[in-house]
Amino acid sequence: MAEKSMPYYEFYSKSRWDNWISQIKEVGFSLEDEEKAEKNAMIFVNMADDVILSCLKIAARYEKGTIGADDALEILGTVQDIVLEEVPPISEDADIMILSVQDSLNCSMAAFEAYFLEDYDKKAAIEKLIKEAVAAEKEDDMETAFITVANIGALVIAGEPFEEEYLTLLPEESIVAEWLDGIDSIAAAMIGTDSYKNFDEVDDEE
Repeated sequence: MAEKSMPYYEFYSKSRWDNWISQIKEVGFSLEDEEKAEKNAMIFVNMADDVILSCLKIAARYEKGTIGADDALEILGTVQDIVLEEVPPISEDADIMILSVQDSLNCSMAAFEAYFLEDYDKKAAIEKLIKEAVAAEKEDDMETAFITVANIGALVIAGEPFEEEYLTLLPEESIVAEWLDGIDSIAAAMIGTDSYKNFDEVDDEE
């Protein structure tokens, strides 16, 4: 079946990402003031969720058959280019937080890539994969750990539930935990709303 011709839609833009960076600069993020830091940390959560929502919109188009895998991957690539680009230094604390967001998003977008390519085991158990990812990290096999978490994300995008208890399987200091936070964000966005499935065909950038 031929793909439907859809009007142009800008799923994400550099100006959108730059707006988040500007907000971080404006609040003067610092970890020294714990109360203020906890409040301002929501900026980083929201900027990551904003990117995740854009990726879910790409997935929604793909699932409807209005774009194919190649187009979905191309659009995803433009989002990756924007959000994974090195950000000029702001402050030590802000830079650490931004890098953490980018690291998490990198794995989340790898999950979308695996989903579009159908390059994941659709019958795999998420809990088992988490244990495999943790074991790979302990062996310093970060490539395997990354791919495994991306596969978990692909399963979640495909509709597998991501249970809160899964996060209890992780050690406190863990890169896998950081990556899984991004997967958890995907699951939360999918549960929280389905508006991304029927978004207007206009640039709804705020």
